[in-house]
Amino acid sequence: MKCEWETLEALLYGGAIMGGGGGGPLEEGLKLARLALEMGSPQILSLTDADPDMWVVTVSAVGAPAADQQYTKPIDYVRAVQKVSDRLNGGLGGIIQNEMGGLASANGLIQSAVMGLPVIDAPCNHRAHPLALMGSLGLHKISNYWSIQAACGGNPVQGRRIELLVEGDINRCSSMIREASIQAGGLVAVARNPVRASELKARASVGALQDTIELGKKYLDAVQTGAAVEQAVAEHLGGEVVTRARVVHFELTTQGGFDLGRVALSDGHELVFMNEYIVLEIHGQRLYTFPDLIATMDGRTHQPLQTADLAEGQEICVLATGKDRLKLGEGMRDPELYRQVERVTGKTILPFVFAEG
Repeated sequence: MKCEWETLEALLYGGAIMGGGGGGPLEEGLKLARLALEMGSPQILSLTDADPDMWVVTVSAVGAPAADQQYTKPIDYVRAVQKVSDRLNGGLGGIIQNEMGGLASANGLIQSAVMGLPVIDAPCNHRAHPLALMGSLGLHKISNYWSIQAACGGNPVQGRRIELLVEGDINRCSSMIREASIQAGGLVAVARNPVRASELKARASVGALQDTIELGKKYLDAVQTGAAVEQAVAEHLGGEVVTRARVVHFELTTQGGFDLGRVALSDGHELVFMNEYIVLEIHGQRLYTFPDLIATMDGRTHQPLQTADLAEGQEICVLATGKDRLKLGEGMRDPELYRQVERVTGKTILPFVFAEG
């Protein structure tokens, strides 16, 4: 499927909602999408139409969205894919996206336009997530999997330019890529973890791009017709509008390549985030827990908001839906990854995610 602007715009607005507070800035995603259309013809291909034997590689951006020295150019996303393709002796046949988000949903479009590779509708995750291994298709649980990862980014004027290709254990390679994002000023363009397309059916979020496009169309239709935007989005997600309230306290620090913080609202609701919103509570009572989708929108403009966009005094709307409404990939099923999020945020997560057994 060749992508027209209407399709890409819906993908990005839907992706900004599915980012759950993370997934990169929507403005940057829209710029990348427009540039991709200027540079060529990006394509989205359903998994059923993909050659099961072809190599596919995951594309992403790794880092902290609020880092003030982050620096990547569109060509960095292409260069990262090219490095992995070269390592595969040119055998790369397609791209999959790491996650959804205002920027993440655009990742792959320029690579597709420039390199002629289709974006396969089987991303690693239907929503955004804080840990790279959550978007690694569960490959970290395969003892003999050999990871190949490339990263590009950083401002050369500041001496922060980083380009690297690493191979080996997926956990160690992912840690090196996260460290590269820190050294580069907060963000790097990444291509990683080649697999055969045949593995995606069991490991990826098959059909998540089409779902995200449909969500974006619902959002844009509501904005254009003056309908109740947040309610329309919540109904489409099978969730709810939790609250409309004012931000009375906002904390944000960037540590270890993550945006960490807390948001307190005027009606007693509180959100804790690690790039993405991790928990939503009211007066200490847990309402939603990652990977449930928790999303915020500007109370006046209805624009989807990242965690880094918030400010004290701002009126926002909080939407949420349960994890059972999402197409979660294999990388979201490892309890140890949630333990890492618990340690960083100080919030109990595992009992809420794996209560079914």
